[in-house]
Amino acid sequence: MRLERLAYDKIKIFLTFDDLKDRGISKEELWMDVPKVHDLFREMILEASRELGFDPDGPVVVEVFSLPAQGMVIIVSKSSEEVDADDESFDDSYIELQITLGETEDIVYECADFEDVIQLCHRLNQLGVTAGQLIAFLGRYYLHFTDHDLLGDPESFIAVLAEYGQSSHVTIHRLEEYGKMIMKNDAVKQMITFFK
Repeated sequence: MRLERLAYDKIKIFLTFDDLKDRGISKEELWMDVPKVHDLFREMILEASRELGFDPDGPVVVEVFSLPAQGMVIIVSKSSEEVDADDESFDDSYIELQITLGETEDIVYECADFEDVIQLCHRLNQLGVTAGQLIAFLGRYYLHFTDHDLLGDPESFIAVLAEYGQSSHVTIHRLEEYGKMIMKNDAVKQMITFFK
């Protein structure tokens, strides 16, 4: 689980599917109203409080985005809705969740150095993958794929990506806006051509 403060009243939490598996939660259960999901959200809020000083003192709004084969991005915002503490029904140990769920087709992996990108592209080429975009941002390299770029076995594809990099918590929208586009189309194919 990785935490990032987006604003004074908003944080982003990135959970991999391994994080969910370690907590005994399947991807499907995350969308359900079950006690272990409530415990997960409570744990995330407590960890955000410890690490980032994010202390929700009332209702929060939670947006959950599923990233295929990578994990979940969860945006937690303090709600602007005021709660009357004098109200007899108010229980300050209870956190109200308003949850919005979404899914994205984007798969973004980051590599620490360019040599890792070269090696990764050679391995992906062996799997028949030629697509993708290559973007540089803050001294790191990001390979972006969509669900449509996955050929054959998606688990092998993700395993190879994870061998040379890590799943990125930076969204493709942020990369496209602030990063430097190195290769817009067929990045794997171009890398194989330039770096034999």
